[in-house]
Amino acid sequence: MKAVITAGGRIDGPFAQAAGTRVKALAPVRGRTMLALMIESLRGAGASRVAVIGGDEVRSACGAAIDRFVDESVSGSENLLRALRAWPEDGEALLYATSDLPYVTAEAIAAFIVRVPSGALAVALAEFADFATRFPDAPPFGITLAGERVVNGGVFVLPPGSTERLAAVATRLFDARKRPWQMAGLVSPLVLLRFALRRLSVGDLEALAARTLQIPACAVRGCAPELAYDVDLPLEYAYACAHD
Repeated sequence: MKAVITAGGRIDGPFAQAAGTRVKALAPVRGRTMLALMIESLRGAGASRVAVIGGDEVRSACGAAIDRFVDESVSGSENLLRALRAWPEDGEALLYATSDLPYVTAEAIAAFIVRVPSGALAVALAEFADFATRFPDAPPFGITLAGERVVNGGVFVLPPGSTERLAAVATRLFDARKRPWQMAGLVSPLVLLRFALRRLSVGDLEALAARTLQIPACAVRGCAPELAYDVDLPLEYAYACAHD
C-alpha cells in the first residue's frame, strides 16, 4: 500500500507558542509529534511506501522514517496536487492522510481500509455520539446533514486511476473543505439549496461525488473517532495535550 501525508500547515500566535513550533505537523502531543504518530500509524496499518509533503523542518523531522519527500509550495491547494501526484499511477490505491490527527492509531486506519469497497473513493466518517463518548467535553466538532450529526475524518482512500480526476477539481474543493455549503454550491445551486434547507444528506454527497468524478464514492460510516479529531485551533490542541 502506498500513502501520502500533507504536512505543510503553519500556525502562529498562542497556538505556535504552546506547540513550540510554527509547523502544525510538528506540534508535540504526549511525547511525539502528530506527524510522527501518523507515519507510525500508517506503517502499522500496512503502508509499505509513505511520502510526505512539507518544508525543510518537516524533511529534517522525517529522516529515514519515510520513503519519499516532496517539497511544499506556498499554496495549500498546490500542496494537495503534489500529494495526489506523490506516487506514480501503478494500479494501487492511495491512502491520503492529514498530519493533524493527535489520536490516530494503526488499528483505526486498518479498520477503515478493510471496509472500503473495491475501486471506491472513500472518506472515514465518525458518528457524533461515538465521538462525544470518546472525547467528552471536547471543543465543538461535526456537521449536521439531513438531521444527523457526523464528524468527517482526515484519512481517505483514493482508488487506482482517480488521482488526475481528483486533481481537476482539487483546488476548488480544497478552498471549500471547511465550508460544506460552499462545497455544495460548487456542484450546483440546487445542492446548495438542499444544504440550506437541511435536506442534504451523506448519501446525497456520496452520489454527487460519484457523478462529478465518475467513480464510486462513499463515506465509511461508524469509523473510529480517533480518525476524526483534528487540530485546527489552540483549544483543540490544548484538549489533545490534556486528554489521552
